[in-house]
Amino acid sequence: MSNQHFDVLIVGAGVSGIGMACHLKRECPGKSFANLERRQALGGTWDLFRYPGIRSDSDMFTFGYNFRPWTGGKVLADGASIKNYVSETAREHDVERHIRFGLAVKTADWSGVDKCWKLTALNEATGETEHYTANFLVGCTGYYNYDQGYKPDFPGESDFRGQIVHPQHWPEDLDYTGKKVVVIGSGATAITLVPTMAEKAAHVTMLQRSPTYLMPLPSTDKVTLALQKVLPEKTAYRLTRARNISISRFLYQRSRKSPQFMRRLFLGIIKRKVGDTADMRHFTPDYNPWDQRLCVVKDGDLFQAMKAGKASIATDHIDRFTETGIRLKSGEELAADIIIPATGLDIQMLGGIRPTVDGREVVMKDKIIYKNVMVEGVPNAGMIFGYTNISWTLKVDIAAEYLCRLMNLMDKRGYRTVVARDTENSRGEDTVLGSLNSGYIHRAADRLPRQGTHGPWKSSQNYLEDVKILRFEPIEDGYLEFDGKRTHASHKESGGFLRPLRSALFGA
Repeated sequence: MSNQHFDVLIVGAGVSGIGMACHLKRECPGKSFANLERRQALGGTWDLFRYPGIRSDSDMFTFGYNFRPWTGGKVLADGASIKNYVSETAREHDVERHIRFGLAVKTADWSGVDKCWKLTALNEATGETEHYTANFLVGCTGYYNYDQGYKPDFPGESDFRGQIVHPQHWPEDLDYTGKKVVVIGSGATAITLVPTMAEKAAHVTMLQRSPTYLMPLPSTDKVTLALQKVLPEKTAYRLTRARNISISRFLYQRSRKSPQFMRRLFLGIIKRKVGDTADMRHFTPDYNPWDQRLCVVKDGDLFQAMKAGKASIATDHIDRFTETGIRLKSGEELAADIIIPATGLDIQMLGGIRPTVDGREVVMKDKIIYKNVMVEGVPNAGMIFGYTNISWTLKVDIAAEYLCRLMNLMDKRGYRTVVARDTENSRGEDTVLGSLNSGYIHRAADRLPRQGTHGPWKSSQNYLEDVKILRFEPIEDGYLEFDGKRTHASHKESGGFLRPLRSALFGA
């Protein structure tokens, strides 16, 4: 097939890819672009995962895009509703026709001679290789491997006579009615699966090595429903969004500053939910709040399932699988017909693509990230990477806006290339995912780019600060080279503190 050229190529058509495409349509209307998506449908995570109860673990009023209100009163939406929201957003902004489905990008090389990216993509339906070029490349692939999740090799696994099902590859015809189920894990997937499966299963046991901090959250926001009756849709959305951002930021920051206070607060909330007879050892982590992500319990459904005797928690280590279940280190045996290893994600950057610059591979672990949107030393490329401590999409919006600002400035000035350069030896050892110490992050330390120790190379995971930096600070800041030369803005844009704050809380 002949080469196809675009101003911008976006790899991925999930929440990030569709968000980036919509911002291009809104803010760079003259640019040609395409989304290269490996799957046969858009939606990314929300098209891939099909396990029972799949839902958001962030509130939808901050997970929704800033330019398209999430309507209704649902705080935690199911996977199908989220995918439908993303699909409707793509249709409303005329993005769907720009998506090339079924294309697995295999190579991406920047040509310094031709001043463009050259990509090859495999059409997985036909087996043919397609060729693309672009002036600018944006990676919107998330941060995990879509082909497989993480699953340890359990001793005796082959002896088990029941079914072993990973949540990332859920069979459509799996019938667990009246079955004994063991879910291995204590993260968001396990917390969702256990109460949902308990509705039909004989019994569901959540087997965890160590507890996770849990936060019960109602699935419906009555205050928002009331606001929607008396205020215009967008106004109600912005007010709810501002409130939820403020609450999320407060909980995170207070957890970092006063971990013991927040630990007592979270455990006190759980104790009231589970009752005095529950063994709190199953709910008491050995780390501080927000060293790992907080897990949301929708409407307290996990606690209700436990009180009804339909679900239970075992905190122990696995000795081995047996023919009929799992033997624990303590000697206890958990009988099971179905075992679900909800053991986490396998981290993968850029969907497994190993980009090159003039034929030399970009080794991510040796790179640092500029403003969390560009890789040091890689020309004309952006990477949309959402938040881990609040809703992913909050970062998607402002990162996409920044990249649009950057491209518009390049057009205005007549620049063909831009690259972030670290001339101050700013590289640190923390990964781009920040201070979280979850197992999946530790396992991927050799694959993740680093953040710097200071300046635009350091990732704050602070939404209000990022709004100020990405929406309002000058693009030409002395760290970017345009056509091989560093440039500085002659003056800073006005607006002071209140403008970024107002913009962060109420939208662009």
